[in-house]
Parts: sequence; C-alpha cells; structure tokens
Amino acid sequence: MEKRRGLIIFPGALGDLVCLLPAIRELSQRHLTIEFELMARAELARFAERRMRIVAGHSIDRREVALLFSEPGSESDAAHRFFSQFDRIECFFASGHERFCASLERASTGEVCFYPFRPGGTGHVAECYLRAIGVRAQHPLDNSIELTPADLQKAECRLRALGLEPGRFVLVLPGSGSASKNWPAENFALLAERIRSFIGVLILLGPAEARLESIFRSRALSVINDIELGESGGIARLVRCFIGNDSGVSHLAAAVGARGLVLFGPTDPERWRPLGDVRIIRKQPLEALLVGEVWPTITELIAGGH
Repeated sequence: MEKRRGLIIFPGALGDLVCLLPAIRELSQRHLTIEFELMARAELARFAERRMRIVAGHSIDRREVALLFSEPGSESDAAHRFFSQFDRIECFFASGHERFCASLERASTGEVCFYPFRPGGTGHVAECYLRAIGVRAQHPLDNSIELTPADLQKAECRLRALGLEPGRFVLVLPGSGSASKNWPAENFALLAERIRSFIGVLILLGPAEARLESIFRSRALSVINDIELGESGGIARLVRCFIGNDSGVSHLAAAVGARGLVLFGPTDPERWRPLGDVRIIRKQPLEALLVGEVWPTITELIAGGH
C-alpha cells in the first residue's frame, strides 16, 4: 500500500508534545495510508522522528509558516510549495487566527483540520486532545515513547563515564519551564545528598537551569546538562526512579517507562500529571514542601526498584 504524507503542526513544549502522543497514535490508526511528519520546535521535531509515530520533522519557525500570517492571498509560492506536499494536515496551531487558517487552506492541496492548542474540557490534557480529534479516551492512555538503540547506547556510555550503573541510581530533575513550578534547588540538593548515602544519584539540568549547576557541584554531586532529548530519555529508561517538578522532562521520563515522583505547586496534577507509574505530591506554596515530606516516597520507590 503506497504511503501518503501527512503533517501535524504543534507549537507546544516537550511536556505538551508528550501529552499529545495518544492523539498522534489515534491519527495514525485513523489514517493508515498516511505517514505523519511533525512541524514543531526544532529540537522536538528532531526528537519525534522514529520515536513518536513520526517519520520526519520540520521546524515551526520555517519562513513558510510566517508567510501564512501575511495579508490574504500573499502567502507566496514558497508556502504553497511546502504545504502542498502533504495529503493531510492536522493543525493544533493558531486555530483561532482566521487569516492563518484561510492561508493554510489555500496553500494546501489536501484536507486540513484545525484543533485548539489548549483544548477545553475536564480531565487530563491528553484526554482533551483526544476529544478534540473526535476520539473518546480509553484508559490507560498510551503515551509511551519508543527510544532508539542509539539513545540507549549514548545513555549507557554516559553512565559508565560517571561511574553509575543502570538501575542503581536516582535521576533528579530540578528544573521546569516556569520558576513558579520549581521546588527550591537547595531542597533537591539536600535530598540528593540523602539519596547518595545508599544509591547513586544524577542531576539532569536543561539549558535554562545552567545557573543551578553550582548548587549541586558544590556538594560533589554528579551533574549533566544540555544533552539531546534522546539521550535524556535513554538515561531515564535506565534509572531506579526519578524525582522532578511538573516539567517536560518529567513527562519524558515517565513516557519512557521510568517510575518516579513529581512535585506540583500551582498547576493541577489532575490535568497535567505525567502519565505512567508516577507518584504525585502537591503543596501550595511549593517552597513550603519539606525534604522530610518527600523522603518517604523516594525511599519506597528506591526499594521497589523497577
């Protein structure tokens, strides 16, 4: 059966994309003759290839996208050449922007469907995305990510260089996309010191958390930062368990099969919790949460292994 090309346009961050994965699976099942490509943030588009039912990725910052916001009828041949390649476009971007929607429909030669980036309704956001595409959610929701052999190989090499063994370390994820969602880094450092007394510990920082590195380095804790998402996922697959904030990388860790604990403050875990084998502790304000309140759950997760 000859495969046709489809495009999913999605503007969200890592956690949003992981929550969209059940809808991506449904779209793939609904349109069996179409191979979907993803237009998203560049690093997410690269990561999605071969791991999230996506065969190719494109940056949402392409010039052709900006052209769709121009005056009606002025999208140019460049936009038409790009978007007309696809037999179907599923767009979760700018669905309320009339000029963009009309321009995308003109630039495309296939069917175009628009959905809200932040769908309304109750329940987990992954369920809301499913309802938006006309599917009733079936539990448990499947947002598992298929890592590549290269992801795991890179992760194993990284762990060996740090003197850590698969299944014998805890991954600490102290960042997120919003400072208001972060448990204080000093608390993560204190917790990591306790963990290190009987099992390995590794701190994973993203580009936005570089300023936190000294807090952990000063305690001689192992830290890695700004690595590719595939390798991050590979490391998370090999943990004993993880602990993190309400963040994209916590969603990633859960989606690759890691057990963990996620700390919530201002956001609602019923809507935003990572799907998978994850415990939740919520406290407002989050900075009032004590290390001693987190410790019992972490010890249970460590004792439980995989």
